[in-house]
Amino acid sequence: MDSRTKEIIFRFEKSWNDTEKIFDMLLENGFERLKPVREFITELKKKEENHNFRIGTSMYRLIFSRSIEHGLRDDQKLLIIDTLDKNDYEVILRDGFKKYRKYRVNDLNDPKLTKLLETLKGTLID
Repeated sequence: MDSRTKEIIFRFEKSWNDTEKIFDMLLENGFERLKPVREFITELKKKEENHNFRIGTSMYRLIFSRSIEHGLRDDQKLLIIDTLDKNDYEVILRDGFKKYRKYRVNDLNDPKLTKLLETLKGTLID
């Protein structure tokens, strides 16, 4: 593995560790509806998806990207999982302000969400 790839993986993994801490803090402060999202993060990490995506939060939204840097430019693709209620999620694949797909799912193992993650994984890391 070359040094560039190692650095990208390091940055991606750090984003997962930081995001896990944020969700843990939210759960400790009564945001029980986020428990399935926290479990979803753990499941994806076991599958080593933390080598493929940077994740982060905007309030209690979970955001996936292929960005090397923290913070997203307007032209970068991202996937947002917005927890509306326990087992009620809005999932959006965006390219900046343009929405490609928008779904409402009640299970984070929904095939539509899995397909969107695969689509995002197929984009370039930038």
